[in-house]
Amino acid sequence: MTQLDCTVTNCLYNKDCLCSKGDIIIGGNHAARSSDTCCESFRPGGSAAVNSTGTASTTVDIDCEAIRCIHNADCKCSASHIGIGGGNRAVCRTDTECADFMCK
Repeated sequence: MTQLDCTVTNCLYNKDCLCSKGDIIIGGNHAARSSDTCCESFRPGGSAAVNSTGTASTTVDIDCEAIRCIHNADCKCSASHIGIGGGNRAVCRTDTECADFMCK
């Protein structure tokens, strides 16, 4: 599992910059840079709704569709630590990105 820091504070699953979902999907089949990726698991909501989604964890299982990323190992993230960015302004999954994407 990968350690995840998430700055998308208006995501339903974000709790103190941790993820309460347990597993996420990083999109970006043809990504060449971080801004070409997104968190497919993003759901609008924020801290008021997070109590119904579970316990936040420092690690999550990450399925990765960004096949050109050096951390992609058979569609799983092999990085020990990544960040999901987008801040509190994200309004859809395409406003988010994997901050640690590195093109092969």
